[in-house]
Amino acid sequence: MRFPAAARERIAVASYPFRDFIAGREDKPGGGKMELKEFAADVSAKFNIKKIEPWSAHFRSLDQGYLEELRVAVAQVGGAIVNIAVDGEHSPYAADGAERERAMAFSKRWLDAATAIGSPSVRTNIPQAKDSKPNMERTAESLKRVAEYGAARNVVVNLENDNAVSEDPFFLVSVIEKVNSPWLHALPDFANTLAAYQEEYAYKGIEEMFGHAYNISHVKETEVGARKDKIAHVDLPKTFGIAKQHGYKGYFSMEWDSPGDAYQGTVGLIEKTLLNLA
Repeated sequence: MRFPAAARERIAVASYPFRDFIAGREDKPGGGKMELKEFAADVSAKFNIKKIEPWSAHFRSLDQGYLEELRVAVAQVGGAIVNIAVDGEHSPYAADGAERERAMAFSKRWLDAATAIGSPSVRTNIPQAKDSKPNMERTAESLKRVAEYGAARNVVVNLENDNAVSEDPFFLVSVIEKVNSPWLHALPDFANTLAAYQEEYAYKGIEEMFGHAYNISHVKETEVGARKDKIAHVDLPKTFGIAKQHGYKGYFSMEWDSPGDAYQGTVGLIEKTLLNLA
C-alpha cells in the first residue's frame, strides 16, 4: 500500500528507544555507541524518516559549539528536530521556592538549546517534589514564567503525561488551562497513563490531552507499568481516532518501549501509524 507523502512527513523518531545505541552524557567517548549527531542520518537511512526528537540524556553538552555541530549534522541529511524531550530532577511545584527556581532555570536552559538547534518546542518534565504533593497553583506559576521565556524565543513548551503522580493528564490540563498561554501545550503519550490506570480513565485522559496538544505526541503500542506484571496494550485506531476528532495536525513521534529489537519495532510502529493516518 502506498501512503501519502504528507502522512510520512508527520512522523518523527524519538531517540529515547535507542538509549542502548546512542552515546549520552553518561557514556565515555569512544565507547562504540552512536553519537546523537549521527542519529538523524541513521533514522533517514533505516526508516526513510527525516524528523527526529532527541532525548536530553543523549546530548553530550549544551555548549554552543556542540549544539551547532548537532544542528549542522541534522541539516546535512535534510532532517529536522521537531522537539526535545527533556528530563530534569527539580520540581516546579515544590514548596521550597529555591527548588522551583532551579526547575525553571533548568527548563530555560533547554529552551535556549532548542533555539540553537532549531527545535520548535521542548517537552519539559514535572518531577515529583520531595516536600509537597502535586500543586496546581505553584506548577502553573512556575510554568507561566517558563512559557513566557519560550515565547520570547519562539519555542513552545510541552507537558507529557509521563509520571503517574506528578504528570497525571488531568493535572496537566488544569495547569495548561490555568496558565492559558499559546506557548504551553500538552504532549499526549499513547501508553503512559494506560500503564498506570484503568482503560476508561486513561483514554479519557488522552482525550483531554489531545484537546490541548499542538505539535507533538508520542506513539507507543505497549508499555510496562510500574508493576512489571502490568503491560498496557494501546488501541492504536482508537487513539489515532481521538487525535483526529480533536483536529490534531502535529507530529507523531515513534517511541518503541516494548520488548524486542528497537529498530524492528520502530519499523512496525511506523507502518501502523501510516495505516492509521491514511
